[in-house]
Amino acid sequence: MVCALGHSHLCTQSASLLLRGREMAQATKDLLTILKAELAYVESGGYRAPEQAAWRPQFIFEDSPTCLNYRNFGKPHPCSQCPLIEFVPSGFKKERFPCRYIPLDGSGNTLDFLYRMATEEEAHAIVAGWLRATIAQLEKGSPSCSDAGTSSDSRALSATHSN
Repeated sequence: MVCALGHSHLCTQSASLLLRGREMAQATKDLLTILKAELAYVESGGYRAPEQAAWRPQFIFEDSPTCLNYRNFGKPHPCSQCPLIEFVPSGFKKERFPCRYIPLDGSGNTLDFLYRMATEEEAHAIVAGWLRATIAQLEKGSPSCSDAGTSSDSRALSATHSN
């Protein structure tokens, strides 16, 4: 294969890698925008003052304006298209709500666990800690985002509920 300038196939591969690098940089920028919007939503009390479904508890990520299916009353978008899916362990990506299985701290606490074992305030604090840590890692360009978010709030929760 030869590029438009008559170079070898390596030129085409380099251009392809450069394009993928740009796409990855844009994806990271988009992910940062989403995570920052979610953090602002959590910190502003968005889950405490729901505009929709006030009759039931609000689900973190799912009832957020950052969710692909927020206020979508038509055919739902598959969660596999959500940018948060990269934080979901592979064994949980096919769950009905995969975002509930994102490890939020070093103990592996997930929203699925927090919904059963934590108070609303504890859950919001742990998610906010995970969001801050993940944003900081992405801004530094750290490749490992899934380990983000170990906070004193989550360690305290683990200690409280391990008795």
